[in-house]
Amino acid sequence: MQGKIIKGISGFYYVKVAGSGIYECKAKGIFRKEKIKPLVGDNVEIEVLSEEEKLGNVVDILPRKNELIRPAVANVDQALVIFAAREPKPNFSLLDRFLVIMERQEIPAVICFNKQDLADEEEVQRMQEVYTSCGYEVLLTSASQGDGMEELRSILRGKTTTVAGPSGVGKSSLTNLLQQEVVMETGEISRKLGRGRHTTRHSQMIEVEPDTYLLDTPGFTSFYVEEMDKEDLRHYFREFLKYEGTCRFQGCTHTHEPGCSVKAALEAGEIPKERYESYLELYRELADKRRY
Repeated sequence: MQGKIIKGISGFYYVKVAGSGIYECKAKGIFRKEKIKPLVGDNVEIEVLSEEEKLGNVVDILPRKNELIRPAVANVDQALVIFAAREPKPNFSLLDRFLVIMERQEIPAVICFNKQDLADEEEVQRMQEVYTSCGYEVLLTSASQGDGMEELRSILRGKTTTVAGPSGVGKSSLTNLLQQEVVMETGEISRKLGRGRHTTRHSQMIEVEPDTYLLDTPGFTSFYVEEMDKEDLRHYFREFLKYEGTCRFQGCTHTHEPGCSVKAALEAGEIPKERYESYLELYRELADKRRY
C-alpha cells in the first residue's frame, strides 16, 4: 500500500493513503541500519499491521524528486519564504541565505512579505523592488487584514510548497487562513525580544485543497550555508549570472578584483546594494570557515 508521509514525530510517521485514511507507522529497522531517515513529503510503501487501529510499518521509500536538509523535507515543488514587513523587522541577510540554499537545491522560491499593513508604503515598495529586480516573485500579504490571500492561493495551487521563515512573521496565521482543518498554534511577538516564539514543533504536511500541500516546518532563527566553497557562492545570486564571464579576470569573485562587471553594475544601480552586501557577508563567512 502506498501513501505520503504528512507528519513525523519522535520516530512515528503519519502516512496518508488515498481513499483509506492516515496510518500511524514506525520505520523498519533496515532504514536505521542504512542510515536513511524517512522525511515528511516522502512517498512510501507501508505494510498494514492493523486496519482497525490504522497502524503500519514504512517498508520502502520511493525515489525522491529532491530533499532539503534544513528544513528536512522531500519532494517539494517550491519554497514560500515568509518574512514580516514589520514586527519583526526583516533580516535581509537571513532571507538571502535562504534563497542561496534554494538556488543550490534548484527549488523555485517565492518571497512573501506579510504584515504589509504595518510598514510604510515606501519601505514595502523598496523590499519588493530589490527582489523582483533579481528575478524573484514577491507577494505582499496581511494575515490580519486578509490581503493578498487569493494571489497566494493561486501560487500554491497544485503544488507542494515548503513554508519557512523566522518566528513571529505570521506563517501560522497565513496557514490558518488558507485552510480550516489543521489549526496552527500562533505565538505572540515577544515585546522584549521583538521576535516570536517558535510555534511549529515538527514538520507536517497540510492539504490546503486537492493536490495542494503546505509543508509547515519549525521556524529558524539562524541559517548557515554549509559545505560550500566561497568561489561557488556567486552562482547562487541570480542577478550576478548575466555578468558571468564578462569580468576582466576569469573566475572573478566579485569582491576585490579590478574590471569586475558585477561591481560596475552595482555602481550603475543595476544590482541592489542590499543584495551585494549580503553576498559579501556570506563570502567572508565562507572564507573564515575554510581558514579554521
